[in-house]
Amino acid sequence: MIPFSVLDLAPINEGSDAAQAFRNSLDLAQHTERWNYRRFWLAEHHNMPGIASAATAVVIGYIAGGTKTIRVGSGGIMLPNHAPLIIAEQFGTLESLYEGRIDLGLGRAPGTDQRTARALRRDLAAGAESFPRDVMELMALLGPLQPGQAVRAVPGAGLRVPVWLLGSSTYSAQLAAALGLPFAFASHFAPGELFNALSIYRSRFQPSQFLQAPYAMVGVNVFAADSDAEAQRLFTSLQQQFINLRRGSPGPLPPPVDDMDRRSSPTERAMVKESLAYSTVGSPATVQSGLVRIIAETRADELILTAQIYDHTARLRSFEIAAELLPEAAALAASIS
Repeated sequence: MIPFSVLDLAPINEGSDAAQAFRNSLDLAQHTERWNYRRFWLAEHHNMPGIASAATAVVIGYIAGGTKTIRVGSGGIMLPNHAPLIIAEQFGTLESLYEGRIDLGLGRAPGTDQRTARALRRDLAAGAESFPRDVMELMALLGPLQPGQAVRAVPGAGLRVPVWLLGSSTYSAQLAAALGLPFAFASHFAPGELFNALSIYRSRFQPSQFLQAPYAMVGVNVFAADSDAEAQRLFTSLQQQFINLRRGSPGPLPPPVDDMDRRSSPTERAMVKESLAYSTVGSPATVQSGLVRIIAETRADELILTAQIYDHTARLRSFEIAAELLPEAAALAASIS
C-alpha cells in the first residue's frame, strides 16, 4: 500500500479565529496519527485571512509536541522568503526536539501576493533566481560540518533533516531530479503541469546520498461523506474560498451552501473545475473510485490529502473515510496500471 499523508492549511473559519484553527489542526493530527497517516504537513502563507499557518515552523512545533509518531513538516516553507541559515536553525531546533519526525518541504513561490512579498523584504526576481543556490546552501547547513566551516547552524548541522522540493510546474521537478530529492506536486490546486513534471522528474532523476530512486508525492483534495450530496455540499466551502481568492478578496473559510450557481459566474465555475480537477468528492464508493483513478494514472509513490471543510467533525470524518479506503484503492490501482 502506498503511504498517505495530510496537508493542513490550518483553516480559519468564518466566525472563528486562529486559536481555534490551531486547536482543530492538533486534533486532526492526533486523529490522523491513529489512522496511520504518515505525515502531517503545514504550509506557509501570508496575508491570508483564512489560513493560520504563516509562522509555519512554530505551528509544526505545536503539532509535533501534541503527537507521538506521525512525521510533521512543511508543505512548504517558501525558501526565498527566508535566509537559508534561519530555516536550518528552525528545523534543526525542531529535529532536536522531535528526533526523526521532522520533514522540510521547500517551495520557491512567495505564498502570498506581490505587495505582501515586498513587506516580507523579498526581492521577487532575485528570490526566484537564487532558489537552487539557496536550497544547496540549506542542505549544506543541515549536513556534516566541513573543515574550516565558519558559519554553522546551531542546532542544525549534521542533523540531515529530510528535504523535499515542492512545485506546481516543471521547475522544481527538474531541480529535485538533479539533486536526487523527493518531489511533491501541488496538483490539489494547480494540476496543469502534473504529468509533465512527473515525467521530467522520473526520467532525469540522479541517485544521491538522500535517495536512490525517484519518489513522487501527489496532492489531492478529498471530501468524503456518507452520501455524494453531502460531500458535494461540503466541497462548496473550498470552491467559494478559491473564487474569493481569484477575485482578489481572500477571506476566512465560508460555510457550505446549497447552490454555487448563485454565487459564481460560469467562467469562475469553469476555472474552479479546472484548478480543482484533482479532487475526489462523494460517498465512500465515489471517493474510492477517484482515488483508484488518481493512483493509477499518476503512479504516485505517496498521496498527500487535503480538505478545506468548514465543520471540524465532518473534516475528521472525511479523513477517516479516506484512511479506510486507501488500502483497497491502492490495490485496485496496482491491478489496473
